[in-house]
Amino acid sequence: MKNIFSLLIVSLLFINCQKEKVDIIIINSNTYTVNSNFDKAEAFAIKDGKFIAIGTTDEIQEKYQSKKTIDAKNQTIVPGLIDAHCHFYRMGLQQQKVSLEGTKSYDEVLQKISDFKDKTGATYITGRGWDQNDWEVKEFPTKEKLDKLFPRTPVAVRRVDGHALLVNQAALDYSGITKVIKVEGGEFITKNGKLTGVLIDNAMDYIKFPSTSKKQAIQGLLDAQKICFSYGLTTVDDAGLNRNTIELIDSLQQIGSLKIRVYAMVSADNQKQIDYYIDKGIIKTDYLNVRSFKVYGDGALGSRGAAMRKPYSDRENHFGALIYAPERYQEIAEQIAASEYQMNTHAIGDSANTWLLKTYKKVLKNKKDRRWRIEHAQIISTEDFKNFDNILPSIQPTHATSDMYWAEDRVGSERIKGAYAFKDLLKSYGKVALGTDFPVEQVNPFLTFYAAVVRKDLENYPNEGYQMENALTREEALKGMTIWAAYSNFEENEKGSIEVGKFADFVILNQDIMTVDGDKIPKTNINSTFLNGEKVY
Repeated sequence: MKNIFSLLIVSLLFINCQKEKVDIIIINSNTYTVNSNFDKAEAFAIKDGKFIAIGTTDEIQEKYQSKKTIDAKNQTIVPGLIDAHCHFYRMGLQQQKVSLEGTKSYDEVLQKISDFKDKTGATYITGRGWDQNDWEVKEFPTKEKLDKLFPRTPVAVRRVDGHALLVNQAALDYSGITKVIKVEGGEFITKNGKLTGVLIDNAMDYIKFPSTSKKQAIQGLLDAQKICFSYGLTTVDDAGLNRNTIELIDSLQQIGSLKIRVYAMVSADNQKQIDYYIDKGIIKTDYLNVRSFKVYGDGALGSRGAAMRKPYSDRENHFGALIYAPERYQEIAEQIAASEYQMNTHAIGDSANTWLLKTYKKVLKNKKDRRWRIEHAQIISTEDFKNFDNILPSIQPTHATSDMYWAEDRVGSERIKGAYAFKDLLKSYGKVALGTDFPVEQVNPFLTFYAAVVRKDLENYPNEGYQMENALTREEALKGMTIWAAYSNFEENEKGSIEVGKFADFVILNQDIMTVDGDKIPKTNINSTFLNGEKVY
């Protein structure tokens, strides 16, 4: 009997020696791989930061061994989430500024600014988040109350969409502005011939701000990373970065302080910056991908800066405006088309979308697989949907549920039919990349999923959902937040799904977003976030 027992031990040791050693094994999970068949799996093995096997729990345990095995206990696992359009760095810096999100009146805005001043002693107050559409009086504020509260402290706070700025007289004085300035692609809002303190789009460039220190910039990036990991984001597409910030991100990634993967869209508002990166060529590491330019086509719908083909329904003879002269977009597009870089252009209004689609089509003729993107693609004329056949829509579903209360007032009952048309865009291109546009919207990607699929606000309004003919299925929404977003970044072979050879980026959820009741989707939380098989949250 003793010999038989010893033989059994030796046999087990021999079997174990035949198993391949890996870094981590996940078993007993409810994993959505998001591969081409949208297969599910129970288990997977990770080695050197990549998935090396996916299968059943028995299959993985039979072939692999590891000192670290995680029993998922049937928890849901999805690939690391990708935000295809956000402002990662800006959101990080916002943690050091006054936050005005969710304010329900101008008086509440003023109170938050006063509290921030008392707490920090700031000598120049900046921040973001006010939205007059959420107030009882849905009109732009004026600066008189700000002037009384802060006669000597400059205040400059951006609207939630970043396309309007409210400043006081001290900020105008600091910037040397003494009169209304006529601006192409922007506007100084006036009342009775006097400056109100609200500036739209390009007019904001006339306001001077204190420079951001390197210490503040680093802290902003680290703060943003912490927030993103807590929501299961492992890759962020930052829509509009300058060279200094991109190089800072790269340096922090190289020393391991910044681990999140960044798809950096270079801001195209500076010709020298366009020239520099086109001459330098694509920059690609496991953590940083610089191969695209972010261009602004027009402003935002909420501030009536979006460029429309016909006047706004709620402002007579007002069309919004393109940020640049039309021919400038042609120049930029031709230069980028002659390189390997991608062009990603913000386009909200139907006029902006029409012009950018025409420009793209002209310069991309006979050029294959360029994956140029229209960011937002918010209001589309009926005849323009067909032009997305080779132009990738990068959309943010929560814009629909944030704007639905007033969007029809802006554009009317006919034009609204082509607005927030996610399904129609998907039918045209075959894929959509989904993002949040944070900090314009909340960072939470499950609000993106909810808005795409259920199309309601958190109060269950409207009862039947908003324009449900353009809702996405849950499978489409998850693909838009993973594999299709990776595709939009030319990264579908390295991330976006749980498949052999790809980075081991994945997220463990507290519930199954693919089957839970729709109204429970926003309650989804992250239990753990893994990047390269390392737990980062």
